[in-house]
Amino acid sequence: MKTQVKNVYQQAERFAELTKTLIITGNIARAKKCFAVAEQVFETGSQETKNAITNVFLFSVTCFMEMHRCSIQNLFPNSLKKEYLKQIHTSGI
Repeated sequence: MKTQVKNVYQQAERFAELTKTLIITGNIARAKKCFAVAEQVFETGSQETKNAITNVFLFSVTCFMEMHRCSIQNLFPNSLKKEYLKQIHTSGI
């Protein structure tokens, strides 16, 4: 029996894993669609949903992409790119 996702943070984590898998397998078109969905959810969701997208999805995917030296700038829609830049500047990198 499949494990059910219980909260928005777990859903964001699973969505990040899917996105990373698509990047690894070279399915960039579908990965871009995942980013577009994440941006739509980020823009229209509750504050908790926005936090999950920023703190779980975006953080997980960007760390993965940086470790694998993937080009980040081309995949991100505007809102997620702004959030990513906030993370970088906040962390002092």
